[in-house]
Amino acid sequence: MTDADEPTNPTELSDDDWRDELLSLRDEKDEFLGDHPQSPIPPDRRDEFDGISYFEPDSEYRVTATVETHDEPEPLELETTAGPPQRYLRTTTFHFEVGGENCSLSAYQQEGQESLFVPFRDKTTGQQSYEDGRYLDLHPDGALNDGDEVTLDFNLAYSPFCAYSETFSCPLPPEENWLNVAIRAGERAWDGH
Repeated sequence: MTDADEPTNPTELSDDDWRDELLSLRDEKDEFLGDHPQSPIPPDRRDEFDGISYFEPDSEYRVTATVETHDEPEPLELETTAGPPQRYLRTTTFHFEVGGENCSLSAYQQEGQESLFVPFRDKTTGQQSYEDGRYLDLHPDGALNDGDEVTLDFNLAYSPFCAYSETFSCPLPPEENWLNVAIRAGERAWDGH
């Protein structure tokens, strides 16, 4: 999907509309994966694709996070599933509570990128969710400042393309983004892989 094809961000919706929009996004993703030419699922395997398995929508995994910005972003290289590491800047850290635990996740950007990339592992990784972790993408309306609050909606957590085909090389969550809690929200592991 291109940015122009993306519907409203569910994190901006009222609780009443959030679930319906989330389910609509999931339907669109299934349609994209099942028959779009840019689907990461190899064409000879698309016939066996009958949709992504998801955790049930759960508003408990829509958490309010406090922003910590990094004035001098630290460069780091994220290992990938195949191929050379990819260079990112650690620009932001989000502090939040989930499941009664205080947690933090770093967000990364590549040169010229506006969205924030949040790769993570949690206690479902390799069991209920994809073995190499999942991703969140954030698209802030403007610059984030220390102390700002944003919504992290783990119901939007998704598996990278390498979950569907080994021809893709995907960044791996660094150890600082390994959560010690189970995030039972978002995409589950795909049975076809």
